[in-house]
Amino acid sequence: MTEIKPRFEFRAFAQNFGMVIEKMRKLSPCEMIRESSEIYIMSAGNNENNTKIRDNKMDIKVFVTEKDGLQQWNPRMKGEFPMKAEKIRDDLFPAFGVSLPDFARDEYTLVQYLDEIIKPHPELSAVKVFKRRFAFTVNNTIVESAELLINNAAIQSVAVESTEIQDILKAKSMMGLNEYENVNYLLAIKRIIGWEDIPN
Repeated sequence: MTEIKPRFEFRAFAQNFGMVIEKMRKLSPCEMIRESSEIYIMSAGNNENNTKIRDNKMDIKVFVTEKDGLQQWNPRMKGEFPMKAEKIRDDLFPAFGVSLPDFARDEYTLVQYLDEIIKPHPELSAVKVFKRRFAFTVNNTIVESAELLINNAAIQSVAVESTEIQDILKAKSMMGLNEYENVNYLLAIKRIIGWEDIPN
């Protein structure tokens, strides 16, 4: 049985990537455009579990390692609403690293989960993210440019993914991304909502 190699990722955020997008489009045709509305659950107690909800489904990815300035994330949990309080308590909250709330129900719809569990919690915040993503292939890597609205704040993102680190590093260089900081969604959202400082 072939071992599945986990992917590494480089991601950057900017108001306008300008020449980076021009280079990307010269190197590859746009292969797909996708739109999605998602909710990210931000936790003051954790920067290593990326928790998002899309189409009533919960998805948690956990940070594994960083190598050559690239990050690796692996799936930790998937679930769907309505969700049992027991699953929320035992599987979700350990990922947040914050105190447990009181559970008044045996099962929660997504709206109930957000209104009754997340919003009242002083260390958690639900952040709405709209994504319009454009897919490319550069130097055998998966490349994405995205137009984002994070709680209605407009920003752009560019990402490069592959199992091969050297392919990512070369693709970054080909597109002019070497001067950009590698920032995952968790950190970017926390900076936008004021939970993390923006570097000078």
